[in-house]
Amino acid sequence: MMENRVTELEIRLTHLEDTIDVLNRMVIEQHDLIDQLQLQITILEKKLKAVSESNIAHEKDETPPPHY
Repeated sequence: MMENRVTELEIRLTHLEDTIDVLNRMVIEQHDLIDQLQLQITILEKKLKAVSESNIAHEKDETPPPHY
């Protein structure tokens, strides 16, 4: 009887360890993905800043068209 309980606990422990390993791999993958996305955001921010600093005037600074 006691041996069955120990065996059952060992089986459950093995399943829990497997679950922890799977979750750990998922966290690592998500962390890598977050790093990639942050890099992409940084690149896009730089591109947007470069475009906004170009020769294009802001709409409020434009002379209104003649029909106004």
